[in-house]
Amino acid sequence: MNSCAGLARNVASWLVVLTALTLAACAPVRLREDSNLAQAQSAREAALGAQSNWTLKARIAVSNGDDGGSGELEWQQHGDRYDFTVHAPVTGKTWHLHGDAHEAILEGVEAMPLVGTDPAELLRDKVGWIVPLHELTAWVRALRAPQGKAQISYNDHSLPAVLQQSGWTVEYKEYFDTLNPPLPRKVFAAKPPYRVRMVIERWSFDP
Repeated sequence: MNSCAGLARNVASWLVVLTALTLAACAPVRLREDSNLAQAQSAREAALGAQSNWTLKARIAVSNGDDGGSGELEWQQHGDRYDFTVHAPVTGKTWHLHGDAHEAILEGVEAMPLVGTDPAELLRDKVGWIVPLHELTAWVRALRAPQGKAQISYNDHSLPAVLQQSGWTVEYKEYFDTLNPPLPRKVFAAKPPYRVRMVIERWSFDP
């Protein structure tokens, strides 16, 4: 009986989260474009780009238009090395993706670790998630990814509100304003029919 009650609470909790993500996606955002804002963004990118060791904890939801998944995410980045762990409270399953610029290892999906060279391909082929991980490493901090042209529109606080790059549209619904520079709290990326939505609970940086 207790396990059933716990499962019901978990399901209800995740329904609340997914409903909040949907409602936030409908909220209007005032956009501005200005050369001074572009210069400020370049300075912001230089400051954040120099901090290559960081960790975030978030709730993530991914959809391909017909199917999807969600979970609790812990993402650790140390230069080129990454550690991406997702735990789904409802199912109790956890998978772990880690590696560097040359190798990606996915654990927790099959009995043996799966090895490849592209982490995004491993997620697509073995988990069914379409997540542009290379670009998202920059986008999650409201930075432009190194590859490809990007267009940015800014909000009333002179922070990126919408970033368009590599066919994806990334919306920044909310920021941690107390951080310097401010960092995103809500990141919604879409390349229809694919969507990746993150509600970040905490950022931390290592020396």
